[in-house]
Amino acid sequence: MSFSKFSPVILALFGTLFTWFLTALGSGMVFIFKELNRKVLDGMLGFAAGVMIAASFWSLLNPAIEMAENMGIIPWLPAVVGFLLGGFFLRAVDMFMPHLHMFSDEAEGIKTSLKRSILLVLAITLHNIPEGLAVGVAFGALNNGDVSANLAGAIALAIGIGLQNFPEGAAVSIPLRREGLSRFKSFMYGQASGVVEPIAAVIGASLVVYMKGILPYALSFAAGAMIFVVVEELIPESQAGEHTHIATLGTMVGFAVMMLLDVALG
Repeated sequence: MSFSKFSPVILALFGTLFTWFLTALGSGMVFIFKELNRKVLDGMLGFAAGVMIAASFWSLLNPAIEMAENMGIIPWLPAVVGFLLGGFFLRAVDMFMPHLHMFSDEAEGIKTSLKRSILLVLAITLHNIPEGLAVGVAFGALNNGDVSANLAGAIALAIGIGLQNFPEGAAVSIPLRREGLSRFKSFMYGQASGVVEPIAAVIGASLVVYMKGILPYALSFAAGAMIFVVVEELIPESQAGEHTHIATLGTMVGFAVMMLLDVALG
């Protein structure tokens, strides 16, 4: 079956249904484990950070610069503008959307009476938005240029995001179990944190398919949003415990895995 026969929007949906599935698979670890070792958790968070950093450059910023050059635009302009807009957008969402970071007792965003468990899920949901958007924009790029090369790169990105979603799902559901929720509820909340990815992907793919001129900006926007999440949440949380060296090694492994996928497949 040739994937290139499908609409980029449909491919973006398929790609993020895969990443959502791996989130759910990771969330299912709550049926096996009662606790998540802090050393393992720090390594998982570091791995997720590494994947997102590598994806931001190899899968998003670098293609954006090349596309801008081919379109006759100043090569660095869409990369800089889109990158900063992506960061500012996530900061705005971070300010208004109520959420609670994993090792914090104080909720961020607008004041709310939502339960702690819901706020924890919303924190993960928040940084799944740019992940879904990134995959969607990457598949949307199929409408522009070398379809086979772009398809391989988009698939590599979806695989990379999916790989880091597996431990991320476990990092949501198992702490929720510790908060007192049943295993089933913890699993359902954990997998639900990934629902936003297919939604963001379809929106991102649709935008670049119908407005080709924004493609390099959209790729850079997704990169900026992902880097904001890495610096704001993943790295600080992974370095907050006693296993900073494990978190750092996890980041390096995640970066290497995503770079390998992108260079080998893309």
